[in-house]
Amino acid sequence: MRRLMCVLFLLIFCTKQGTSSGPHHAEVPLRCCFNFIDFQIPTEMIVSAVKIGSHCPAPGIVVTTRRTEFCVRPDEKWIQKVMKDVQWI
Repeated sequence: MRRLMCVLFLLIFCTKQGTSSGPHHAEVPLRCCFNFIDFQIPTEMIVSAVKIGSHCPAPGIVVTTRRTEFCVRPDEKWIQKVMKDVQWI
């Protein structure tokens, strides 16, 4: 009986350790750009512009308007001017 309890305890302990969802699993980035627009958004329509982090495979800037979000390549001249002229938080 005592041996059975020990085996059950070890089995439960090992099973619990194997299903831990801690930092061992790969984290999925919250926001990355995979498709980029090829047109300019009028400055007055832009609500915010945020550079995405280095966790993404491609650099980009997420531009938000009142209706949707767009991904823009950071080397586009117009977005560089927007980012320079306006202090985005």
